[in-house]
Amino acid sequence: MIRKAAFVAAGFFAWLGMPPAGASSGLEATLTARDAVERIRARVGVEWLKETVDDFKAGDPDAAVTGILVTMFPTFEVLRAAVASRCNLIVCHEPSFYDHFDRAAELTADGDRVLADKKDFIARNGLVVWRFHDHWHLRTPDGVLEGMARVLGWEKRRDPAVQELFRIPETRLKDLAGEMKRRLGAGAVRVVGDPGLSVKTVAYLAGAPGSIDQMRALGRVGVDAVVTGETREWEAMEYARDAAAQGKPKALVVLGHVASEEAGMEECARWLRTFISEVPVVHRPSGEPFWVPD
Repeated sequence: MIRKAAFVAAGFFAWLGMPPAGASSGLEATLTARDAVERIRARVGVEWLKETVDDFKAGDPDAAVTGILVTMFPTFEVLRAAVASRCNLIVCHEPSFYDHFDRAAELTADGDRVLADKKDFIARNGLVVWRFHDHWHLRTPDGVLEGMARVLGWEKRRDPAVQELFRIPETRLKDLAGEMKRRLGAGAVRVVGDPGLSVKTVAYLAGAPGSIDQMRALGRVGVDAVVTGETREWEAMEYARDAAAQGKPKALVVLGHVASEEAGMEECARWLRTFISEVPVVHRPSGEPFWVPD
């Protein structure tokens, strides 16, 4: 009876197109998380750094892969989505554990369970988390910039000498910020500068490159606006505010970290599909962390 029940159950899951829990689909044995990462390293086109944050953050690298989910931040919601979609390898761009080097052990002090519960969820569901940050940016062109240019329609607008510079059709700052908000689904865009400023040259500094780089780009001759993910309000934002007050044709557009890079990870998923075919590769946006009150 047990063998018969198992046969019936297997047939039921096969009818659904899904393997029963604990069963092999025949695909998992062909690719491990380590195998997938080795393919990435062989194809990214840059020498692998000796010191890098691009490594396994959680899980067993030798686990068989059932599916790959690509995202910006491996948030708790993203991890739940990975389990629901039967993807056990998470390829993320940003930290898993609230620190650039994922060294946030101090968060477990005084009974704080946020970090511990996230790690427990990963372990309990057999997930493997691997970060792909440094080398995706080092790629030529920068993988994040390539994805952002695609979604903004700027593929042919890039300066051939400086990949962060884009020559766009002349537009008002207000209209540029509004268009980027719409295309990127960014809910919390903030802008410093004259709304009517004419913008033709944009320096796109994704994520959080640091205030020094943002101010240098903004001070560059010919650059009308710097678009970035996030910045310290008491540094680059104040620089931009003073520049505008002095009558200089300069502006700063702050999209939010996720909005400024998420399309770059959608591009990563597209790229992974060109050489990983044994399992599904999906992109799952991590979404904006903020909401804006009415």
